[in-house]
Amino acid sequence: MDSSLPTEVASTIQASHIRRHPDPRQDIAPSTAADKSELVDIHEVKRSHLDDDDHDIPYSVLRPPKKHYNLPPLPDLRFEQSYLRSIESADTWWKVVLTTIKSQVLIPLAQGVLLNLAMAGWQHWNKSARVSGDSVGARFRRWWFGVNNWSLPNSRKRI
Repeated sequence: MDSSLPTEVASTIQASHIRRHPDPRQDIAPSTAADKSELVDIHEVKRSHLDDDDHDIPYSVLRPPKKHYNLPPLPDLRFEQSYLRSIESADTWWKVVLTTIKSQVLIPLAQGVLLNLAMAGWQHWNKSARVSGDSVGARFRRWWFGVNNWSLPNSRKRI
């Protein structure tokens, strides 16, 4: 069996969705309002639009120029690159299948389960801490409910 077969299969699968001859009536995005926009220069405002008041505040004070931060380039987080990198060492077709199942089914499933467990735990902790906690907000809430003769929702007896 050829060792480059898994890579060729993956490349063929990925490239199969590319349209070589797109239809202009269906595949070109319609024009938007942004296509017809005109740039406005604040410094070229006519004097007739301004008040005749000599105490105008300059635009540089009202709207100072934005600070430019030099951020590093964003990492490439597309699935395609990481998937190709993970199957390039696969020498048989079943290793490609196992890698695909792992990256498409198992890892998203594990992430979803862990996120759901974390959210359920947070909701449970937050619900019990909302009324029975010892923070200033919880004490104020218990006091307010007592002043108004309201019953605390799911309140626990404090020892």
